[in-house]
Amino acid sequence: MNRISTKVTAYFFIAVLIMESFLIFYLHRNIINTRIQEEFSRLLASGSNHRDVLVENYSDTTMKHIVLMEKNEDREVIITDNNGKIIRSSEENIASLEELLPLLKDINLKNDEILVSDWKESPYIISAHPYEVDTKQSGYIVMFQSTHSIKQLVEKLNVHFGMAGGTSVVLLLIIYSSLSKILTRPLIRMKEATEKLSKGEFDVILPYIGKDELGDLSGSIQKLANDLERLKTERNEFLASIAHELSTPLTYLIGYSKIAMRKEVGEKEREHYLAIIAEESDRMKELIKNLLDLAKMDENTFTVTKGYFEARPFFENIIKLVDPSFELKKQKLHFVCDSNFQVHADSLRMEQIVLNLLDNAMKYSKENTIVTLEVQKKDNKTIFSVMDNGIGIPSDEIDFIFEKLYRVEKSRSRSFGGSGIGLSVVKELVEAHGGNIEVRSTLGKGSTFTVTI
Repeated sequence: MNRISTKVTAYFFIAVLIMESFLIFYLHRNIINTRIQEEFSRLLASGSNHRDVLVENYSDTTMKHIVLMEKNEDREVIITDNNGKIIRSSEENIASLEELLPLLKDINLKNDEILVSDWKESPYIISAHPYEVDTKQSGYIVMFQSTHSIKQLVEKLNVHFGMAGGTSVVLLLIIYSSLSKILTRPLIRMKEATEKLSKGEFDVILPYIGKDELGDLSGSIQKLANDLERLKTERNEFLASIAHELSTPLTYLIGYSKIAMRKEVGEKEREHYLAIIAEESDRMKELIKNLLDLAKMDENTFTVTKGYFEARPFFENIIKLVDPSFELKKQKLHFVCDSNFQVHADSLRMEQIVLNLLDNAMKYSKENTIVTLEVQKKDNKTIFSVMDNGIGIPSDEIDFIFEKLYRVEKSRSRSFGGSGIGLSVVKELVEAHGGNIEVRSTLGKGSTFTVTI
C-alpha cells in the first residue's frame, strides 16, 4: 500500500463497491417486493371476479366452473359456506389444504383480504373473498397461490445479481487499475526526475501532460531542472573566470617578487618591479572585494536600510574622495547638481553604486577627457547619470554588461583593469532599492549610465 497507484485503486474501489452494493441490494429488494405485490394483486383480482360471478349466478354449476378454472399446479380455490364448511375445492386431495383451514375459523371479513403473505415460510399465499347471496347463502371463496414460482424468481434474481456484482467487481478492478496507472504515471516520472535532480543530473525532460494541476507541477519541475542546469553552467563559467582572473595577478606577483628578490637587480629596476607588484596587488584586492560584494548579493546577506539625506553634500563628498584618482589619470570630473534635495535611499549602498560607476568611467576613458556626474530630482525620484567619453560599448553587448564576470572585449578590458564584476554589483544594489539602471553608449565615443531610485 505504499504506492500511490495502489492507494488510489483501493480507495476508489472501496467507495464504488459500497455504493454498488447498496444499489444492488436496493434493486434486488425492490424487484422482489414489486413481484410479490403483483402476485397479491392478481390473486385478489381473481378471487374478486370469482366472488362477483358466484353472487350473480349462485349455483352448483357456477361453483364447478370456478373450481375448474383454478385447477392447475400454481393456483387452488376453496368455496366454503357461512359455517366454514367446504362446498367445493379444486384440490382433490383436500388433506393438503386442511392444515391451512384453521385460518378460516373465527374470521369475519367484509372485504377481500390477504390472509397469508409470508411467501418465504408458507407454501401458499392465501386470500379470502367474502360472498353473500342472501341471508342463508354466504361464505368465502379462498384462493391459494403457490409460492414456488416466487421462490424460483428470487433464486434466479440472486444468481443474476450475484453474477452482475462479481463481474462488476472484476471490471472495477481492471478499470481502476488502468486509470490509476494512467493518472500516476506522470507522478512516477516526476518522482524519477526529482531523484535525478537530487543527484545533480539536471538534463531532465518531462513530457507535456495538460493544463491541470499535474501539468502545472510537471512544468514547475521542468523549469526547476532548466534553471538548475543554467545555474550549473553559470557556476562552472564563474569558477573558471575567477580562476583566470586570480591566476594572472598571482603570476605577476610571484614572478616579479622573485625577480625583485635577486641581489643583482638594481635599485631603480627593483622599484619598477615593486610598483608592478603593488599595482597587481591593488587589482587583486579590488577583484576580491567585488567578489565578496557579489557573494553577498547571491546569499542575500546584505540589507538595504533607507533613510533621508541631502543630495548635494552626499555627492560632493564622493567627488572629493575620487577626484585625486581622476587627476592621476589626467582626467577631469565634472559635477552637476542644480538644486539640493532630500534623497530616500541607503547612503552606504548609494555611495557604493556611485563609486563603482565613476570607477568604471575612469577605467575606460582616455587621458584629457571629461567624466560628468549629473544629479537631479524628478517625480519624487533621484536620478543621477555618469557620462564619459571613453571606449564605448558595442550595441550587441549592452544587454550583457550587467552579467557576472562579463567584460566587453576581454583583452581590452584587462588592459583597462576591468574584472566584469562591478556593474553586476551596481545592478543588484539598484534593484534592491526598487530602482532601475539604463545604459546608452556609442562605440568609440563614450557611455552614459543613468540610475533612477
